[in-house]
Amino acid sequence: MLRIIDARTGRPVHAAPARRGLTRVEAHASGSDTSDLRVLLVADLLSRALELGGTPVWSLLTGGHREAELRAAATALGIRPFEEGHGLAAGLGEAQVVHVVAADGALPTSGVVVGVAPALGTDRARKVPPAHGADEAGAAPPDRDAEPAVLRLALLATRRDAPVRVDPGALDRAGRTLAHWRRAVARWARQPSRPIPDEVRGRLRAAWEDNLDVTEVLNVLNTVAEVADVPDGARFETYAYADRLLGLDLVRDIGSPA
Repeated sequence: MLRIIDARTGRPVHAAPARRGLTRVEAHASGSDTSDLRVLLVADLLSRALELGGTPVWSLLTGGHREAELRAAATALGIRPFEEGHGLAAGLGEAQVVHVVAADGALPTSGVVVGVAPALGTDRARKVPPAHGADEAGAAPPDRDAEPAVLRLALLATRRDAPVRVDPGALDRAGRTLAHWRRAVARWARQPSRPIPDEVRGRLRAAWEDNLDVTEVLNVLNTVAEVADVPDGARFETYAYADRLLGLDLVRDIGSPA
């Protein structure tokens, strides 16, 4: 069961205390910069993790004066749509309310609060070389907009309670990793499917159910790619399963020329 550290109390709480009870996830963002986008990304991950555990989720956004721009950026980043959250009161049938807020912002006085540290750097991070189309050395044309999944992975690579620096180096690492994983997944998909090893599935779930530790999920994927005793078909299923949380479209290159 997913447990979250409540930013108001510093104590772990269940994100969904009632089995199959509706959990309301409300993202709070005052602008449309990369830090605001990170708040929505964490809310998206939280919703995905809850749904993977069988919990119904109602996702809302309480935005600021640039909400339309923020929603457009979120859609580009693969973040699923949020309903309008302005003016809604608690008590609409949900078993739990989880607020996702910037760590340096005002904290709601009720419900569980998930704090999100800022993204450091400029919004030029949204215009970086994409992983797709890189040359043999891994470099990509500098004059093309980033594939949004590169920025998404760069934001996922740091724990949400720590500031993340989105600079050219971080984006380059994310682009290389994403391209490598997609090529590997496409290669593994050509082999017979095999079940995800129980230990691997358990490690993945334990990671995201422990305060939404997505960085550990990424570590598990790196390990699965390297160990020799996991069949390629099981590697494929592992990455496809984890991508239900990560939202990186890791299966995109299946069927592409090797």
